[in-house]
Amino acid sequence: MEQQTLQAKRDQNDQTQERYTACLLGGAIGDALGASVEFMSRAEILNRFGPEGITDYAPAYGGKGKITDDTQMTLFSAEGLLRGRMRGVSKGIAGFDHTVANAYLRWLATQGHECRAVTAEKDGWMFQQRELHSQRAPGMTCLSALRDYPGVPETADNNSKGCGGVMRVAPVGLYWRTFSGNSGLERVFEDGCMCAGLTHGHPSGYLTGGVLAVLIFELLNDQTLLNALGAAKTLLVAERGHEETLAALDKAVELSQSGKPHHIAIQELGEGWVAEEALAISVYCALVAESFEQGIVLAVNHDGDSDSTGAITGNMLGAMLGTGVIPQRWLEPLELRDVIEAVASDLWTCQEWHSFMDDDGLWERYPGY
Repeated sequence: MEQQTLQAKRDQNDQTQERYTACLLGGAIGDALGASVEFMSRAEILNRFGPEGITDYAPAYGGKGKITDDTQMTLFSAEGLLRGRMRGVSKGIAGFDHTVANAYLRWLATQGHECRAVTAEKDGWMFQQRELHSQRAPGMTCLSALRDYPGVPETADNNSKGCGGVMRVAPVGLYWRTFSGNSGLERVFEDGCMCAGLTHGHPSGYLTGGVLAVLIFELLNDQTLLNALGAAKTLLVAERGHEETLAALDKAVELSQSGKPHHIAIQELGEGWVAEEALAISVYCALVAESFEQGIVLAVNHDGDSDSTGAITGNMLGAMLGTGVIPQRWLEPLELRDVIEAVASDLWTCQEWHSFMDDDGLWERYPGY
């Protein structure tokens, strides 16, 4: 009986780890599918691709399956958390605000910019990925906030609620799920807000980050999306300035149960350029999706920020459904697939890191200064 219990636990762990991979791959796929239509209206998308809209990668940024700044910054979010973990096991220093902020400064350097106050440490594995040094329509708020980063991690001194904060925080939910026995939802929410808030100073710009982190965490705990939303909203309503985000999420749930045509419902939720709209559209698409593929296609065929809504929807559906439902035609050409899979694995296994590790390769990958 004990052996059966252990085997069942191993099987469950394998399934959960696979959903880590699917979360990051799903986000990258939604990002890449939406990349070529990000600045097109729905009418223009249908005119170019037909009545079903875009359903396969189209050329963007010099190829098919190319990621944008959404996935780039998601990978640097993960790097910041993992370098924080490495610092914790090697130096005993807890906290991720500095390591995540420094990871974003490395991303800034890949885009050809430098912070005025802090020189980024251009080391570690992520900065070495040549493909990440491509400019893929990076968000202006992210660039300006990081150029002006004062050296102390705090909520950005701007009033931006663009979706460039929320679209990159899925790794927070993954990371804390790895340590689920030692963290409450409050910490997950707090770190999601921290990651988004480093560049976006409006409450809707960073509270959405907290919500998405909790959604990913709870989905990996086998909660339904509606139950995960309930948990996230309990934390959200305690925060100052939560009203816009709460209203957008409530509207997404209401529309998901309304029976309205999907494109009309998404239109009512907005275009996704601002954070609460991007999150609401993604939640709607994940709620109504009958398959991974349908959810992603819905998330990118609208008037607004198609790559960001595609990315967030892909993060959620991946965490819910695993890699087995992802079409091979979307997986095979995906840029940096091996890096994305490796980062997902590192987020899962970092619970095993300790101060006496012999693995210098991990330190070189994620230096824990």
